[in-house]
Amino acid sequence: MKFLIVIPAHNEEQNIAFCLESLRHQSFTDFCVVVVNDGSTDSTEKIVQDFIARDSRFGLKNLDKSVHEPGAKVVRTFNHGLATADLDLFDVICKFDADIIFPADYLQKVHNVFSESPKAGMVSGLVRIKKSVFEKQLAYDFKDQKRQWIFENLSSKNHVRGPVKAYRKQCFLDIGGLRPVLGWDNIDVMLAKKNGWEVHTVKDLWVKHLRPTAYKYKSQKAKKLGEYFYNIGLSLPLAAVSSAKSSLKNKSLSEFFITMNSYIGQNGNRELTQEEIRYIRNLRWKEMWRKSRQK
Repeated sequence: MKFLIVIPAHNEEQNIAFCLESLRHQSFTDFCVVVVNDGSTDSTEKIVQDFIARDSRFGLKNLDKSVHEPGAKVVRTFNHGLATADLDLFDVICKFDADIIFPADYLQKVHNVFSESPKAGMVSGLVRIKKSVFEKQLAYDFKDQKRQWIFENLSSKNHVRGPVKAYRKQCFLDIGGLRPVLGWDNIDVMLAKKNGWEVHTVKDLWVKHLRPTAYKYKSQKAKKLGEYFYNIGLSLPLAAVSSAKSSLKNKSLSEFFITMNSYIGQNGNRELTQEEIRYIRNLRWKEMWRKSRQK
């Protein structure tokens, strides 16, 4: 089983060496890495070139800097890397972020799940973020005796997170690849389920995320949430219920109105077919019903 790993990167000079070094020392060795340098103006390209000189499994694709679009940008950058490879040579396709440090057995454990579970379509470990200062001398230490790393609590521990996506190739093809919109990393999970694939997270396997997800966009969270609800195909009633749940969780009435105004203001074409939208809407209603029954 061979892995293709595509890593989108823009101005990642502070992080990417840690990421690539952790991949270079994986116990599972049958993989290739393509770093897609999205117009970096720092030393990202030079750092990657140094790794290429030392290890033929690493490659580089340079792009001019693309227009910033949350969600869409990273998928389009990823797709440029994907286009450089012959997919017939690979069994697993990974989209990893450049600011992730992997334990040495990460790929081996992901490989084991794919090997042992034929219906496993997506697999990952969990994502943790640092509580305080990042100690570089402990970068590759995953014993975490000082308890410096905590779960990045943005979603369920059963969700395969955007920074560490690994797809069985057939699952990736069945879902039509990644959709270049905000919310792509939830759309893929729902479409995998639609196509009969299972989604697995390995609870005793974790990675270090050097920058919290969307740390630059906290002030825009409610607005982006409305865009996300639109992109995944929610109907108005579903969007309203979902917005209400989020605003109650965050104890913010204004968040509800910001989210709904954002949702209503969306008018672009969705990246989903009508059949996919129907499935997602039914899935969301079923999940809400199941959760309500559990309370």
